[in-house]
This record gives sequence, structure tokens and C-alpha cells, in this order.
Amino acid sequence: MNLEDLKKQIPFKWRVQSTKDWGADCVAYIDARDVQNLLDKVCEPNGWQVKYSEHKGNLFCSIGIYFDGWVWKEDCGTESNVEKQKGEASDAFKRAAVMWGVGRFLYDMPIIRLDVVKNKQGKNVAAFNGKALYGDKITDACNYKLKNK
Repeated sequence: MNLEDLKKQIPFKWRVQSTKDWGADCVAYIDARDVQNLLDKVCEPNGWQVKYSEHKGNLFCSIGIYFDGWVWKEDCGTESNVEKQKGEASDAFKRAAVMWGVGRFLYDMPIIRLDVVKNKQGKNVAAFNGKALYGDKITDACNYKLKNK
């Protein structure tokens, strides 16, 4: 097992972090399933495990990797805007994985600014070439801007 392999870049996407009248700031993120796949590949499926606990109202995730015994690293998560509990568990898991080196490359990624347009409710949404973007289209636009900087 080479733990340095946990620090390698894995597939990532982009999401809108904030929108203002002058633009939508987008940040890169990884999916929890990709983190699980990397842990399975590097540590083997029986070489790592996860557990959750609550401390002072915060959800913590601990990831253990087996050497001559279990070594644990943990971090807490925050609720998401969509599915609060699921998002909090996923965030805690990914943040605990960062303690092992997974996804650290994201901290070197730039914030990408996209244009905005108003949606039917009058709210600013990310846009490219005057068209509103959602889901994977945000990732496509950010990758294009990153490549053509």
C-alpha cells in the first residue's frame, strides 16, 4: 500500500459557490463515491473503514486505514442546501479523507467566475454565452474557462 497514491488527482466537478450581480464563483469538488473508489484501490476494500460520531452537535467522520493496527483520522462536516443530513455526512467523509491526502489537489484549483443571468424567479444563476447553466453544464463551462485561460 502506497499512501502517496491517495494524493493523486481524481475526477472532479465544479459547483457554484456564490452568485452576485457581477458573476458566479465556482469551486472544484470531488464526489464521495470517487473517494471510496480511491480508498478501495489504494488500501483494498478490507484495508479501510469509516465511522461517524456526534460531538457538541457536529457530525464527525473518522476514516481508519489498517497498517499494523487501525490508524484513524477525522473531521466534521456541514449541512448542504439540498439534503441536509446526507450532505453533512458526505462533507464529513470527504473532509476526513483530506486528512489522508485525498482531494488536497482541490486547494490548488482556482475559483472560476462565470457570467450570470436572471432566472424566472429573478435570481442570479450561472451562465455561459448568455444561457443559464445547471448541473454538468456548470462543470463543462468551468473546464472550458480553465483550459482557455
